Amino acid sequence: MIGFLRGKIALKAPPLIVLDVNGVGYEIEAPMTVFYNLPEIGTEITLQTQLIVREDAHNLFGFTSESDKTMFKTLIKISGVGAKLALAILSGQSAEQFQTCVQNNDTATLVKLPGVGKKTAERLVMELRDKLPTLTNAPQMASIGNAREEAISALCSLGYKPLDASRMVSATSPEGKSCETIIRLALQSAAK
Repeated sequence: MIGFLRGKIALKAPPLIVLDVNGVGYEIEAPMTVFYNLPEIGTEITLQTQLIVREDAHNLFGFTSESDKTMFKTLIKISGVGAKLALAILSGQSAEQFQTCVQNNDTATLVKLPGVGKKTAERLVMELRDKLPTLTNAPQMASIGNAREEAISALCSLGYKPLDASRMVSATSPEGKSCETIIRLALQSAAK
């Protein structure tokens, strides 16, 4: 498996990114949420990747966070949801927003996503409702950039709803703080 790739952006042509890794160009399909924050061509980036091997193709999918990758892997396990639909879902919402929709049985928001009809939205809510606790505890790559996501996941595992956890973390001004500091500040403010 290819868990992640670090290299320079050689091409940005949504949904395709070509990443130059030591002279080898990897074609990676990514959701639009990745493209919104991509730096200029020639800049070095790291993408979390998922390789899907089929009879006729080897497709590599890329994500900026481990939580998006975990959500993608969970989505493609659902009957009727392939890699293209999972990519479309993650193009319309972040993993956290999608989790909130599933937890709140918000099929009205899900049907607004490209390729998701009423029956698919209902199936997503039904099949993912019980799997969400494992998603919120998904392992994260350790870095300051993921401290906010790790703090939200930790608060969710303590029993807070994802939307509440996100609000609590945002209230701490998490930029540049460690995960532990963000959690401590969020819990202190909740206790007041």
